[in-house]
Amino acid sequence: MAGRIQTELWERALDAHGYVTSDDARELGVNVVELGKLSARNQLTRIGYGIYRFPQFPISEHEPYLVAVLWTGGRGVLSHTTAIELYDLADVNPDTIHLTVPVGYRPRRQHGQTYTVHHRDLAPADIRRFENIPIVRPAVAIEQIINDNVATHLVRQAIDTARRRGQITEREQDSFVKQSEARA
Repeated sequence: MAGRIQTELWERALDAHGYVTSDDARELGVNVVELGKLSARNQLTRIGYGIYRFPQFPISEHEPYLVAVLWTGGRGVLSHTTAIELYDLADVNPDTIHLTVPVGYRPRRQHGQTYTVHHRDLAPADIRRFENIPIVRPAVAIEQIINDNVATHLVRQAIDTARRRGQITEREQDSFVKQSEARA
């Protein structure tokens, strides 16, 4: 029985950098108690509440970002300065991982100083995938850092880099420059 369960969970983990959650188990018809049993036998490593990792799966440098999204129950999207950093648009170095979750959603679990949670309903067109992890598109991230009062020179760097790479349109660039100047 454990062989079948482990195989089904492994198949799910292949698309998630080796991670499975209690929600994944429920979707597969696996009792979440089985995750604890697999963890007790060192076949899974418990990372956090309802989040497990297959230890034989290669570790990714982007693992903290995936764990952050899993922490939100899969409802979070990497955003703000975290997205700017991952897109390498400006020389930002966020102290926390920024996540945007739907308005009204409150992650129940404690996250200490690790995550900064923002609330906004994002349209599907606002979301991309980065290493199979949801992230806001560059234009949304730039708008977010303008509204968060990130230093003007970093906002300008992000705007210029995104435009040079074709990640935002000229119209978006003009709008962002006006917005950033208006807040000064």
